[in-house]
Amino acid sequence: QLQLVESGGGLVQPGGSLRLSCAPSGFTLDYFAIGWFRQAPGKEREGVSCISDTGSSTRYADSVKGRFTISRDSANNTVYLQMDSLTPEDTGIYFCAVHDHCIFGRQYLPSWNYWGQGTQVTVSS
Repeated sequence: QLQLVESGGGLVQPGGSLRLSCAPSGFTLDYFAIGWFRQAPGKEREGVSCISDTGSSTRYADSVKGRFTISRDSANNTVYLQMDSLTPEDTGIYFCAVHDHCIFGRQYLPSWNYWGQGTQVTVSS
């Protein structure tokens, strides 16, 4: 089964950092844009960041700009999300998915593919 596997989540204090990883099972990420999404309890899933297939273009939600950095490592077939200056509002399950393009918005969520099970991020003192 083709899917992505997220890892790196955990419990961190406000102001702390985490690095999430997104790795594929059964395919290569080379030709896909990769997006990170999160879902907080009681809220809809939202786009957090995205990186193009070549890595030349990135996109961030306004709420994470300047704090999160997305990158991709083709040699290791992995995409990372470095999260710094975390706040309790960043708490949620973080997912990655693939698409042809970095396209966010509620109406485009069904067009993203190969969702993983997600990794829990909890920011709390």
